Parts: sequence; structure tokens; C-alpha cells
Amino acid sequence: MTLMKSLMGAAAAVAMSAGAVLAEPAVIFDLGGKFDKSFNEAAHNGAQRWANETGGKYLEIEIQAEPQREQALRRFAESGANPIITMGFGIADALTAVASDYPDTKFVAVDVTWLDAPNIRQIGFAEHEGSYLVGMMAAMASESGTVGFIGGMDIPLIRHFGCGYAQGAKAVNPDINVVANMTGTTPAAWNDPVKGSELTKAQISQGADVIYAAAGGTGVGVLQTAADEGILSIGVDSNQNHLHPGKVLTSMLKRVDVAVYEAMKAGDNVETGVFTMGLAEEGVGVAMDDNNKELVSVRMSDAVDEARKGIINGDINVVSYYENDSCPALQF
Repeated sequence: MTLMKSLMGAAAAVAMSAGAVLAEPAVIFDLGGKFDKSFNEAAHNGAQRWANETGGKYLEIEIQAEPQREQALRRFAESGANPIITMGFGIADALTAVASDYPDTKFVAVDVTWLDAPNIRQIGFAEHEGSYLVGMMAAMASESGTVGFIGGMDIPLIRHFGCGYAQGAKAVNPDINVVANMTGTTPAAWNDPVKGSELTKAQISQGADVIYAAAGGTGVGVLQTAADEGILSIGVDSNQNHLHPGKVLTSMLKRVDVAVYEAMKAGDNVETGVFTMGLAEEGVGVAMDDNNKELVSVRMSDAVDEARKGIINGDINVVSYYENDSCPALQF
């Protein structure tokens, strides 16, 4: 009861601060917080870019528990916020319950593509395409012939990442061993760096010398332990190369920042419907910067560039896990 009161109080406080202005955009960050160094932080960066460029202000809340999702949506909608940008698939049910009650409000749902509502902009990403490229890099960098994948919550979305990664690795080395683990089956799996560290050590014991983390805040533990143990890691969503310079091979960029920035820039004129951002739309990619330049050979860079072109023009088909709820290159 005390927790629920505090959550309701937090939502009320947001609503009170929102009531003074009209038609400001709002961002609802999901579990893990806006400084998770990954998915939510990418959204934060996009929102801040918009604010810095325009001088505008936006409303925000960091979800601490699942009941807050619908509360926050309703509070922001009632306050006149427009558009209301939501992060993560976990808010989909709350959006279904709320969006029809506020037909004049535009909602933007990142990582949601299956809702039937005329006032929602739904944005998905071709994560398997970007993951294919970092899988290639992992296989080229590996000396042991074993690479790893650590996901967050065991859901199709994260299997989608892992499937693309395994296909990329096996395109370089058909005999490579890909070890895969998920952190858990509840939303807590997104914010458990200790478990991420444990899984990293377990995969190292199986021979992995490059590990890709697609696990939100849990991935911070993966990258830290990989660096401590002297192997390479691969970050996700945001550019995480700087967390351990010279020890993070690359990061699979998921341009959530661009999706949020463009939505805020459009304001209440944002186009609704379902949109997918892949390599062709520069919605996913790999991070190359001063922090990893010594790790990425010319051969590796050229191979990634060629594969990127091949995926865009259709010469390379990266199988989506969603097609049959299965992966030809990896058993989960």
C-alpha cells in the first residue's frame, strides 16, 4: 500500500508540473531508468537534442513499477501533453487501454508495432540486421572460435537480436560456436548487472572471447566483467564503446534517439501508423569511433560495409526470428 501511494504521488507530482503548460511533449522512460546507458538513455539523448536545438521543454517520468505505466499515460494526456512518447513493449497494454480515451492526443510507441489505434505512431527496428553486422565482427575478432550472446528478458524481441548475431557470425565462420543465455523471464532481467556478470563468467568458461550484450542495464555488468577478464564485448542500443575504451569491440546502434528526436520535432503533427527502421533507414548500425579504432581492422571494416550494402540491396537475407519464432543459426 505504501509503495502504491508513493507511485501515485509521483505521478500526481508529474501531472501538477505538467498542468502549467500545454502541448509540450512527454517521454515515459521504462524500467531501468533514463540513464541505463542503453535503450532508455538513447531516448533521453534524442529528447535532449530536441530541447537543446529548439529551447523547448518536455515532461518526463521514469517508470519504477508496472502499475505506473497507465497512470503516467493518463496524467500526461489529461495535462495536454502532445505527443506522448513511450519506451518499450511493456507499455503496449496500457496504451491500448488509454489511447482511445484521448483521440486528439498523439502517442509514439517505441518497440511496439502491433496495436490497432489511429492516434499511435508505432516504431520498430530491424535489430537483426544490425546484429548481423556485429556478429560478423565478433567472429572475425574471435581467436577461440566461440562467441557469446547475453540477452535480457527472454522474449521474441531479444531472440531477434541473438538470431541476427548468430547469422552474422556464421557467415564469417560456419563452424563458430555461439553460446547464448537470457538473464531472466521478468522485467527485472533488464536491470541486473550482477547476473550479467555471472553469465559472462560462465560463457568465458565455455570458451567465449567476444560477448554481445542485448540486456539493457544488465549489459553494463556484462561489459564490465568482459573488460576485467580480458575478453571483448559488444554493446547495444547506445554507443557503449566509451565505457571500456579499447575493450568494447563495437556497439550495435539502435537509433532510438533519432526516433524520439523526430517525433518531438514533428510535435502534434507527428504521422501515425507503423514504421520500421533498419539499415536502409539508418535505424540500426555499428559504432566506430576513437574508442574502438584499434580493435577494428581494415578487413573487418570493409567486410561490414559490404554486408551492409548487401542487406540493403537484398543480396543478403538476414532471417528474422519473428518469421517462424525460430532461428536457423541459433537454438535458444
